[in-house]
Amino acid sequence: MRKTALLLPAFVALVAAGLASIFIVDEREKVLVLQFGQIVRVEDDPGIGFRIPIFQQVVKYDDRILSIDMDPLEVTPLDDRRLIVDAFARFRINDVEQFRQATGAGGDQAIFVASRRLDSILRAATREVLGSVSSNDILSTDRAALMLRIRNAAIAEANALGLSVIDVRLKRTDLPPANLEATFRRMVAEREREAEDERARGREAAQRIRAQADRTVVERVSDATRQAEIIRGEADAERNRIFAEAFGEDPEFFEFYRSMTAYQNSLRPGSTSLVLTPDNEFFNYLKSDSGADADASAN
Repeated sequence: MRKTALLLPAFVALVAAGLASIFIVDEREKVLVLQFGQIVRVEDDPGIGFRIPIFQQVVKYDDRILSIDMDPLEVTPLDDRRLIVDAFARFRINDVEQFRQATGAGGDQAIFVASRRLDSILRAATREVLGSVSSNDILSTDRAALMLRIRNAAIAEANALGLSVIDVRLKRTDLPPANLEATFRRMVAEREREAEDERARGREAAQRIRAQADRTVVERVSDATRQAEIIRGEADAERNRIFAEAFGEDPEFFEFYRSMTAYQNSLRPGSTSLVLTPDNEFFNYLKSDSGADADASAN
């Protein structure tokens, strides 16, 4: 009985020691086995691992791609136009032993320390790269080359931390609030100047077109008037010729026609009254159907 009582605690202690010596390596993690603070080995293959209880310690690190949001920083490009830049980076622990030595911690505390140091590295690289180009290059849509330069500039220092910088992205590039209003006013003034230039060119073109149109009108009216006068003169000449021929062929009919026309133009309703003597030649064809007969009877 006493022998069983002694064996039971020993068995329990043995089982506890066996369980304490076993640890699981997740596929998303890398594991360091430490002995008195010194690295014994690295476990990065998923599965079950073993350690010496009490003497050895297991420290786990995240093996996934991590991200860091950089605090907004102000940069000054070559044209001295200050910009507020907001960026983020993605990184990964590529050398867990070096990472342990650089941070001196494990788990989330090590990630926190590494993120702060990586943030400083990225901020310095961002200022250096963006300070070597103009603001137009930064604000353009084609800025992938700048982000690649920032990543390459941060790689060497990040490797010293046991980190691999995978990517750097610029999320936002804005003007500082203090300069935004002044820049907006300058843009408005530039657009107003361009609009006034366009209006001035439009007025000049309109005046030129209007002058050309007025000149064309005067030329065409003058030409039309000249042609009308020529046609009118030719018509008058033709009329006179016809009258002359008619007068030569039948003077009496010509005189009768001229008298009828005179009657038509003179004796109209509402026209001026005529006061003439009864024997006036104007009424010859009103007295008789032949002007000659009228003249004879009058004599």
